[in-house]
Amino acid sequence: MSPRLRGRRLLAALVAVAVVGLAGLYGSPATAAPAGPPPRPAPPAAPDPSLQAHALQSADGPLDNPLKGFARFYSPGANQNTGYPHSLTWGYFGLSEVMTNPGNCGSYDWSIVDNMLNETASNGNQAAIRFYMVYPGGTGTHPANAIPSCFDGHVGYRSDTYWNVTEPDYDSPYLVAALKNFIAAFGARYDGDPRLGFVHLGLIGLWGEWHTWPYDTDTSDGRPNYMPTDANGAQIISAYDSAFAKTKLEIRYPDAAGAAATSRDIGYHDDSFCYREGSPLAGVTLPQSLGGASYAQLQRNLDTGTENKWVTDSMGGEVRPEIQSTAFDNWPGGSGAVDNMKACIELEHTTWKINEQSAGYSPTNANVGAAVRLMGYNLTVNNAYYKDAASGSTTVGVQISNTGVAPFYYPWTVTLGLKNSSGAVVRTWDTSWDLRTVQPLSIRAFPDWNVGSDPTYRNFGYPQYFQTPVSLASVAQGNYQWVLRVKNPLETISVNAKKFRFANAAQNADGWLNLGAVSVGASTGGKVSYEAEAAGNTLAGGAVVAACTACSGGSKVGYIGNNSGTLAINGVDGASGGAKTITIYYASAVARTAVVNGQSVSFPATADWNTVGSVTITRTLNPGTANAITFSNPTGWAPDIDCITVE
Repeated sequence: MSPRLRGRRLLAALVAVAVVGLAGLYGSPATAAPAGPPPRPAPPAAPDPSLQAHALQSADGPLDNPLKGFARFYSPGANQNTGYPHSLTWGYFGLSEVMTNPGNCGSYDWSIVDNMLNETASNGNQAAIRFYMVYPGGTGTHPANAIPSCFDGHVGYRSDTYWNVTEPDYDSPYLVAALKNFIAAFGARYDGDPRLGFVHLGLIGLWGEWHTWPYDTDTSDGRPNYMPTDANGAQIISAYDSAFAKTKLEIRYPDAAGAAATSRDIGYHDDSFCYREGSPLAGVTLPQSLGGASYAQLQRNLDTGTENKWVTDSMGGEVRPEIQSTAFDNWPGGSGAVDNMKACIELEHTTWKINEQSAGYSPTNANVGAAVRLMGYNLTVNNAYYKDAASGSTTVGVQISNTGVAPFYYPWTVTLGLKNSSGAVVRTWDTSWDLRTVQPLSIRAFPDWNVGSDPTYRNFGYPQYFQTPVSLASVAQGNYQWVLRVKNPLETISVNAKKFRFANAAQNADGWLNLGAVSVGASTGGKVSYEAEAAGNTLAGGAVVAACTACSGGSKVGYIGNNSGTLAINGVDGASGGAKTITIYYASAVARTAVVNGQSVSFPATADWNTVGSVTITRTLNPGTANAITFSNPTGWAPDIDCITVE
């Protein structure tokens, strides 16, 4: 049994003996009206009608998809991939293990963190971590007292005789300044690190959980309050928000520091997930309207109007250790100390949970599998859109649905590829598609919203449509498969990185999803279209892709000319070579000129910057696909370019 598990069970036992609920852990929640049903996102663009639809078969999503599901505790040197499939590893660090210089609180030794992150990455996993200063009993490998010795003589210390620990004065200006400096250095070193999935704010209170029970805001028991003031707690929250712009942050309580995280890019971390306690039993995750306690996690969300924070920020935490071994035995409901697990996941929009005892679960346990697939994102490509035969420049689209309870929270790169008959990927194109926009198709309503009896589900997200133009320059004639993958940034560090995979039957273990067959051929003299914004083109000197609803691919390239901006449409097929008719589609609210392959061309004004006109020219091209149509203007601005056709 891990020291952490022993500590949590000890806490539960002591609380039960004292007949004291968790309400005292952080005072009474601030009261505000529930936010109510979140506004539905805007619907996506419709699939391009010129493309052929290819339906894909759905399948169960993988159990160890990155950044979701269960996390196991870090144990140095141990194989992290035993037990139930997972992709996250949870680790604690005492602040004194990094702030090691007794004479300088601004000196940091990050080696213990890097060792954990490197070992976790070598196992193919991402880490979720927390720093603490007070840990009753310690972890066995990390100290119970992790207050940096550089605080000595500068920060007051208080005795906690209940847990037999020492608490620092969290309101000490010296401590607050030192923590803010540490957080800034922490973020400067690790924000956006591909080894790191989630950071719990930590630092404050027992286990870094932002409570000091029983030395808390409830002083009726005769014990003083050891928690920082809301103002000082808010400084720590603000420091984390400033230091981490990429890596997702989580804090224990929605109402911590006067709900200071409410307007910040910070999610929540429910450390007693789906547990029921007391007499009569009351849930500590579900709200009062579903039998929860007044201090339950989701009741605190409702009381602070933050029950929809999941739309942009992750929801982590820990399955309460006392119920981990039996938490899913009665899925989708619960029994005894296990609350309604499906309701907990759906209403909290859980993405991940620490669950050390998942090591004992069978990988074929259908109850656990259903819960894990519901957690976080579960993305399926419903349809791929493309032309069965293509040459020159073409367009590929996909429609993606999310049947999980939360979005994918990171802007990982989505890549298209062509796989040949031997199974080798011969060309790839990175897209600008943002998976964070693929929200859950439906969400469960809180009874407190008064929109229907429980359970009531409301439509929320849509099957999200993405498309991108691609240049088939240098692709040999033949038959291929369009394939799609999402790049886990950890792959740049570890060959064992867990692959992001879709819930599709055609999903391959190597990360590539088969979209369908395509025949690539050279032009035979017919008209071929090339999008200006295609991934294989060259933009330089300030030229950029911009949205254009009237343009053929939904985009155009602007800021060409003015001495430096240039566009080269590459891979243009000249067939057998010679003079070719080139039609240039453009938008320009004013008359402009451009140098096209060395010759000046005039472009009359169109009605506005979103109205497309065309000009036809003749240029000599070489045989084959090694041609480029270039646009520049050394003396002024050129028009915005939508696409060209060549015949």
